Amino acid sequence: MAIRGYLAEVGEANAAYLATTSRTALLASEYRPMDLGDGRVSLSPRALSASRELGEDEDGYISEDAEGLRIWVGDDAFELVVDYG
Repeated sequence: MAIRGYLAEVGEANAAYLATTSRTALLASEYRPMDLGDGRVSLSPRALSASRELGEDEDGYISEDAEGLRIWVGDDAFELVVDYG
């Protein structure tokens, strides 16, 4: 089963911010986070790759360690889960 993307519950304000104002929001649509409503955000595999290029001090930064894959907004980390569609 192919990975369609990644989902995170980040809160309504953070989802809107990531989709419209963060640095990756300025990229082509396939490279930016998508606000799904209800405080959820979706990242395509290309959007995840673009977010991995951000520095630790930038909103939308992606980290991956023993605790899992997370997206950061400010000092808050939100778990990203695989979306198989």
